Amino acid sequence: MRANLLVQSMVLISASFVATKANGQGAAARLSVWDTRHASAARLSAVDWAEKDEWRQISRNQKVLSFKGDSVVTNGRILAVLRKRESAVDIYSIESGEPVWRVQARLLATDGKPATRLERIALVENTRSAARLEAVYQTADGDSMTASFRLKRGGISLETVPGPGAGELRVEAPGRYVVLPDFFADDILIDATKIPVASAEVPSENFLLHMTGDGDAIAMCVFENSDQDVQVTFAGSGDRRIATGSEIQFTKGARVWIALMEGRGIWHAFDVKNEDAGKIIPLDWKVPFAAQWRTDFTRRNGLTDSWEMLYPSKDGNGYIKPSWLPGGSGGSKPSLTATGEIDVDAYKVGGPASNRLGPDRERWITVLGRYVYPCWTDEQRMGFVQPLKHRKRDDLMFRGPAVTYPINRLPETPIDTYTTVDVMRSTLGVGPCEYILNVEGQRQDHVGRATCHVRRLLNEIYQNKEQKSKQKEINIYLGDGLDFVKHIRNRIDLYIEFRHDMQKYLAVQKKTHPELESTLTEMEKIISELDERLADRHDGIKSPAYVVALNTGFRKNLLNYDGEDSLARLKTYTDALTRVGGSQDSLVGECRWIVRTLRQRAAIAMAVDPTFAEIGKEIRARTQKVLLKPSAYEGARP
Repeated sequence: MRANLLVQSMVLISASFVATKANGQGAAARLSVWDTRHASAARLSAVDWAEKDEWRQISRNQKVLSFKGDSVVTNGRILAVLRKRESAVDIYSIESGEPVWRVQARLLATDGKPATRLERIALVENTRSAARLEAVYQTADGDSMTASFRLKRGGISLETVPGPGAGELRVEAPGRYVVLPDFFADDILIDATKIPVASAEVPSENFLLHMTGDGDAIAMCVFENSDQDVQVTFAGSGDRRIATGSEIQFTKGARVWIALMEGRGIWHAFDVKNEDAGKIIPLDWKVPFAAQWRTDFTRRNGLTDSWEMLYPSKDGNGYIKPSWLPGGSGGSKPSLTATGEIDVDAYKVGGPASNRLGPDRERWITVLGRYVYPCWTDEQRMGFVQPLKHRKRDDLMFRGPAVTYPINRLPETPIDTYTTVDVMRSTLGVGPCEYILNVEGQRQDHVGRATCHVRRLLNEIYQNKEQKSKQKEINIYLGDGLDFVKHIRNRIDLYIEFRHDMQKYLAVQKKTHPELESTLTEMEKIISELDERLADRHDGIKSPAYVVALNTGFRKNLLNYDGEDSLARLKTYTDALTRVGGSQDSLVGECRWIVRTLRQRAAIAMAVDPTFAEIGKEIRARTQKVLLKPSAYEGARP
């Protein structure tokens, strides 16, 4: 229910934004359609735009069966041009007052052949809320394909609806980086200089981001069917190699949107060197507007590590780690124990369940231990990074390119500004947005009270000789500790079940696809790390029944006991309890990191070898399922 309300509120924000732009910005925000009267061989220029008074503007509600020249449609934010002497749609940003070319969209036939000639354009919708052009193209072989291109009032996306003969949409948006956002784990940052193949099939779940321009534009492709195959194409060599664009299939007639997020600093890229570990590095970049900014670092093992940038807390005492989960930008509301209390140790500043960090940016989670958060902004919105420094795990440290971009809005985000999630909700709508984000499934649950907190509370009582007067509190704490152990153990059992099922699945695929043995063996090796971690924690991991027995013995021998050795006896109990809790905490965090690694490796394998695509998609679907509803101690969002 809370997730549904959250998504609905997001949509209301988008709706109010459209109204603001449409009603408060004058003629610039009005939908306008022109016939240029002359067919141009060149793209629209600033000079052409300045002379648009010579064009024929088509009155609202008027439909047009054909154009004498080229067709131009704009809503004051983006502009689309269909030229008679061109076989593609040119898309421009126009918020600066002059058109700036950003993207070209070209239809491909069902056999993959591109459109080479525009046969006909018609204006089939021309209202206050939207304008839609219908175009018929031909391939070099004379085969026809049809699609309509729709621009809504106040939006930043052009919607493409396929018609007869249309098989794919080719989106040209040149740039070195492509980002595949992931709301369940880490993004996939594609660096064209590291991809040797001419094209790669990527596991994009409904959207991908082309980082284009000079850090001033993001072309976001959104498609309503996650089964739509997506390929990214590459060209060039060495440091000049780029991702030229993407090709998205119109599976079952599904629509595709191309959105333009624009503005100076809308994305920023930088490199991290080995020697940067642990050093504070000012970025030559300032956050252009308040939002939830995500930084995708490249780890030394080639995987992506996604972190939300911290921003200063309003009270001036530390930082806030933003979240889109229920409870506001500061993070989800604290979970309560069975008696309605908050585990203050877990939710303290820098704690594993807290979204507040102190001025030193120190935090503790499993796997990383105590660390310094690696990316943040100051009160002047200047960006900083301090790449992770880990004494034991080189694979967790950063090296290589990093990219920062706005993934979601905050309450302070300007109403007329779009982020990645804003584009998704404004195109796909409430239901699909709710399904993809799965807000409730991403909530970090914290059940009971951490065993180390139980130890501290019991120590305070027994040190003050209050055990006889606080038996109710003691029993509550024992129950809280058991609840905590049960919850973490349930998560571990899910990972164990996942390991078992995945090993069986990979074994079957090896027999079915012997040609993929090398890649499947790599996946098996990652899964085998779960076995290694289980073996490492074998002595410390105990069943909840073991903790039940500990509590039974405590109530029998220690609850009413106030002898001189009561603290020593208490220590025997708390040592055993925290050994279970600590072992579980470490194991559940390690399990999650291994599954996150498998999820990314499957995606990379798909990009390198298209024949692995179906298996890669299945692996990613299974990893997403087990990653849902994490415990706070898994470090789901470091």
